[in-house]
Amino acid sequence: MIGRIDEVVVDCADPGPLARFWAGVLGGDPVDRDADWSYVDTAGGLRIAFQRVPEPKLTKNRLHLDIAVDDIGPARERLLSAGATARGEVVVDDQGAFQVMRDPEGNEFCLVH
Repeated sequence: MIGRIDEVVVDCADPGPLARFWAGVLGGDPVDRDADWSYVDTAGGLRIAFQRVPEPKLTKNRLHLDIAVDDIGPARERLLSAGATARGEVVVDDQGAFQVMRDPEGNEFCLVH
């Protein structure tokens, strides 16, 4: 082993509000280290950090989070009211179901059941 994951860092335009959005999704308290760096130590033990970058997000993420939920429908509705958007419909296959979502800055993630 070379190391372990310390945190997942998301490039963004406005770290503070994005940290607060994700704290609402995953639990934990958002921390603004400064204007360019915020983070959340989630209830699951993973730190997600948000780093201000000058360039906008232009394409699909190469990495995304899968968020396990008990019921996709109610979770989707709560996220929509918190500023997320849904992409497409719920997909159901032999492995279960998922819904592609985007956070307020357009970063993709999935609700999975």
